[in-house]
Amino acid sequence: MGGQKNAASSSRRSFCSGFWSSALRRKTLASQSDAAAVHGEVLVRGLGLFELILLGIGASVGAGIFVITGTVAHDAGPGVTISFVLAGAACVLNALCYAELSSRFPAVVGGAYMYTYAAFNELTAFLVFTQLMLDYHIGAASIARSLASYVISFLEIFSVLKGHIPSWIGGGKELFGGVVSINILAPILLIILTMILCFGVRESSVVNSVMTVTKVLIVIVVIFAGSFEIDVSNWSPFAPNGIKAIVTGATVVFFAYVGFDAIANSAEESKRPQRDLPIGILGSLLVCIILYVAVCLVITGMVPYKFLAEDAPLAQAFTAKGLKFVSILISVGAIAGLTTTLLVGLYVQSRLYLGLGRDGLLPSVFAKVHPTRHTPIHSQVWVGCVAGIMAGLFNVHELSHILSVGTLTGYSVVSACVITLRWKDKVGSQGSRMCISSWHEGIISLVVVACCGFGAGICYRFGGSFIFLVVAIVIAILAAAALHFRQAYSDPPGFSCPGVPVVPIASIFFNIFLFAQLHEEAWLRFIIVSFISVGIYAIYGQYNANVGLVSSSVRSCSI
Repeated sequence: MGGQKNAASSSRRSFCSGFWSSALRRKTLASQSDAAAVHGEVLVRGLGLFELILLGIGASVGAGIFVITGTVAHDAGPGVTISFVLAGAACVLNALCYAELSSRFPAVVGGAYMYTYAAFNELTAFLVFTQLMLDYHIGAASIARSLASYVISFLEIFSVLKGHIPSWIGGGKELFGGVVSINILAPILLIILTMILCFGVRESSVVNSVMTVTKVLIVIVVIFAGSFEIDVSNWSPFAPNGIKAIVTGATVVFFAYVGFDAIANSAEESKRPQRDLPIGILGSLLVCIILYVAVCLVITGMVPYKFLAEDAPLAQAFTAKGLKFVSILISVGAIAGLTTTLLVGLYVQSRLYLGLGRDGLLPSVFAKVHPTRHTPIHSQVWVGCVAGIMAGLFNVHELSHILSVGTLTGYSVVSACVITLRWKDKVGSQGSRMCISSWHEGIISLVVVACCGFGAGICYRFGGSFIFLVVAIVIAILAAAALHFRQAYSDPPGFSCPGVPVVPIASIFFNIFLFAQLHEEAWLRFIIVSFISVGIYAIYGQYNANVGLVSSSVRSCSI
């Protein structure tokens, strides 16, 4: 009996030690560039700088530019313009971090997952992937249903079709008390876009470029036409509900900029990745900021903010001014915007699956690349099928309150990656004066910054005492000071994020601050998905990872 207990105890210890050893593995810089070659299947480099910029704009500028401005303007007034500026500035911090890492790892796909694998460890990278992927899957299905709805609305402009299109085609017919919501058009649109993406990166890039240019031109026409209808008296008062409404608006419109990170996932298909990826990331974001701010100024100048429609503020504003032809253009722009957002989203998902398939954390079928089309067809079809089933059978719009968790998690970890990859190796030297290495001291400081960001966000959200908010900020500043003065930083190759570690720390703090603004169910989703991810990794990932491409990242405690 005692022998059986000892054997069981020994088995548990063996499993735990093996799991811990596997979880702490990380990718080396050399293995990043060799991974695709080792697997024997690579993507084709067909994206230039212009295509990359359009990729980022296509991912970011969707129907939100025609909708979200009115929603936020009801609270922030004309100050919604400042909300977009603040959110854009916060996104610039994230974009600078992505730009550095995309220049540092220019050879392969993977984005946030790959950066985390190199900077931290295998398990953390897998957790980042699962959180991101849930966002992408739900988001793709939700966008597909929205696109189907916009297409139906556009078709009903023609009187012969108005009122004659069944709800189950594009609107959603609810069955079984709303548990199932049938939508036929959404999966069809997903199949079409998936086929385009499977056909080749050049072909899908052409579609994205045409649609993106179309929607940008429509937005420019909207701005130009609306500028002649501006009444400057509508801009007064500029902030009717004070600064807090503007800041709250910034936390809402922040997600209108999400998408520039898609460029980082196209590294293996970029012609000159080390130069073009940072320019593409920052360039596309700046274009989006300019477009959003200009639209906000026009719409709040045309119509008093109190009278803006929340569902279609731009269309309503131009209709009120007698410019119905512009309203039709806005509908076309919304369709083009949703199409490119969905196209790029499906593209990014397949490249992430490709990266994990190569690393062995997912079945190798996801790593297969078509020999002539040079696209990850199996990954692409899988992504399209998941989105198609969800969009065709469920009203995923109701899950919107648990979205953005993966995005904010990915942004925060990427910012932390910039800091950790810049650290010079001081383990066992002057950085280790206690029973804690320089590495662990830095990680603790990063965790403190994140916790303070969450605490500050909670205080702001629930109207907590101003003192608690100040305390959280002061502790974050002290942790930032520890990172600045107790760590030594090296200069990376290629593009360098300025102000390290201050800029990445500010990015982490604001991202987690936004995390605290999400619905409570989103926090629960983060915890549940994390536990499920650890279980999947324990059962499959740790045993199937391509250990020949990784090295141990275990750092011992130095006294």
